[in-house]
Amino acid sequence: MKNKKLSVDLTAFLALLSGSIWLGVYILRMFISYVLFDVDMNLVINPDMQNINGYLLAFTPAVNTTFIVYAIFITTFTLFLITSKISLKENGWLFIITLIVYITLPFEVYLMTIDYKIILQLDFAAAVDSNYIISLIRDRFENLSSFPVIIILSYCSAYFFLIFKPFMRKKTDEN
Repeated sequence: MKNKKLSVDLTAFLALLSGSIWLGVYILRMFISYVLFDVDMNLVINPDMQNINGYLLAFTPAVNTTFIVYAIFITTFTLFLITSKISLKENGWLFIITLIVYITLPFEVYLMTIDYKIILQLDFAAAVDSNYIISLIRDRFENLSSFPVIIILSYCSAYFFLIFKPFMRKKTDEN
């Protein structure tokens, strides 16, 4: 019994930790991506960019971290839901968090396919093709343009639900 509680606590901790790291790096990565383009957001390279290859190499850790940590987050969150056996019906806050995570999952997986191409180019290619990588970053902006903002706000609201735990069914004393 004690080992089961320890495994539930461990998966909850890992899910919360990886989700927090992922969200922070995701926000950082968005800021880094927006600097690459002109202020008008017409997806033209910023004329002030002198060394695009150096910029893309500095961009690499953010892409790698978001890719790996999101996979860890989804895995540990799913394991937490399975091992904890918490009733989603009685804990509306966890139900809403679960909805946020799994509704945004297909969209994030689609964006991760683009990230995978970026990772292959930055980490494993013999020569970095900056034009191809920039076109992939443009694809992320064009295909699901406002989704990153929506996902950030959704996951921030998930922290609200986690802390305050609204929609929790109260147990009443029946005498």
